[in-house]
Amino acid sequence: MPYVAKKRLPGHLIAIEGTDGVGRSTQIELLRPWLELEGYAVSNTGWTRSPLLSQTINKAKAGHQLTTTTFSLLYAVDFADRLEHEILPALQAGFIVIADRYMYTAFARNTVMGANPEWTRKLFGMALVPDLVLYLDIDVPTLTSRVIMGKGMDYWESGMHLAMGMDLFDSFERYQSRLLDEYRQLADEFGFITIDARRPIEEVQGELRTHIAAYLRGDSAVSRIESDLRGAPAGAAARKE
Repeated sequence: MPYVAKKRLPGHLIAIEGTDGVGRSTQIELLRPWLELEGYAVSNTGWTRSPLLSQTINKAKAGHQLTTTTFSLLYAVDFADRLEHEILPALQAGFIVIADRYMYTAFARNTVMGANPEWTRKLFGMALVPDLVLYLDIDVPTLTSRVIMGKGMDYWESGMHLAMGMDLFDSFERYQSRLLDEYRQLADEFGFITIDARRPIEEVQGELRTHIAAYLRGDSAVSRIESDLRGAPAGAAARKE
């Protein structure tokens, strides 16, 4: 964003990545009070939570007729609005911002949906590169069991819009398998910290806290406003290593 001064932002941006049903929201709910007890101010942000776009996205998805391009553009606008009005102000005020999904979800999802990966990365070129990305990894059988026992299978998260299977269950397994493959490739490319999310909630939370505490102890002065670093998406603002 051209009006953002090229100076160090005093806050910390931590992204929790992973597919739907892996347990991101549960883990973030446990992280926030822990960090606050440690003396940090914390702000949360998440996919489709922009006041400008959240209702629009939900209504559009309810029609089951979104094209890949329209779907991608709606999520990009949601992201940009939250970046400008939630993420940047919180970082400038010194908060720890925990993002429930970040631009990498769009990278993975759009690729599976058939969008050009380079186009998607340029679309999210306004993004700040997080200080820390924690990826909750899981296998398809475990994920399937959790989703069935939880809120049930969703039309979009099951890939029904891509006609990947004969029924909801079959489509879910195929779509999530491809999505997880993309996440794992992104984890290698961008250096995510991968955490085995198949374990009990308490064990996953303990490992998340260990990595976050280690990052905060070793934090150095960084600037996120720089676009030519290795690993940054095309056009994206990045932090100095």
